[in-house]
Formats: sequence, C-alpha cells, structure tokens
Amino acid sequence: QVQLVESGGGLVQAGGSLRLSCAAAGSIVSISAMRWYRQAPGKQRELVASTTAGGTTNYADSVKGRFTISRDIAKNTIYLQMNSLKPEDAAVYYCNADIALLGFGGRYVNYWGQGTQVTVSS
Repeated sequence: QVQLVESGGGLVQAGGSLRLSCAAAGSIVSISAMRWYRQAPGKQRELVASTTAGGTTNYADSVKGRFTISRDIAKNTIYLQMNSLKPEDAAVYYCNADIALLGFGGRYVNYWGQGTQVTVSS
C-alpha cells in the first residue's frame, strides 16, 4: 500500500558528492517526519539526518556540515545531498518515514525503504 524507493547510490571517490533520493508512493494522506539511516557492515544502523513536517532538520555529528537533507512536499520526496564523502561514509542508506495512508484513520505508520548502496573509494 506504500513504498519508499531510494535511488542515487553508487561508487564515488573520496571527496566527491552524491545525491540520494527517496520517493514515497501510495494512497498517502500526509507524511510527517522523514529520515535517512545508514548501516555499514558490522555496525548498528545509524540515524544520519531527519526532517520534520515543520521543516526542522537534524544531523549526526559525523555528517554535520557535509550532508544536507531536504524535502519536496508536493512530490513526497526527500533528498540527501552528500558532499566531501569519506570512506567511512560507505554504507547502505535507508529511507524511513512516518506516513498516514488513506483508509487508516489518519494514523501514522513507520515505513522503511529497501536501501541504496553508497561506496566511497580512497
């Protein structure tokens, strides 16, 4: 009934940039918070950035000043602009969102995308 589809991952040299996209599709009434997580091999999943319905953004200390999260409300899409990439940024990046769907009484349910791989070479 709802899908979060990430795109934009790939291989990039250290110091380079990538822009990730996450598009939500379905009978969506509204979306509140949207987030980017990442998980590297052997590590726990980490919250990278988030944005609320009111436009407040938050970032992990490790990416602050390098990454920017933004949202296109009309397209139900968020982006993660990643600049000055480092090898330690390599991970699978996951989109996460709280979404209210038509037919569910307006309550919000949390959804995950399938992830997109980001590889950073030195």
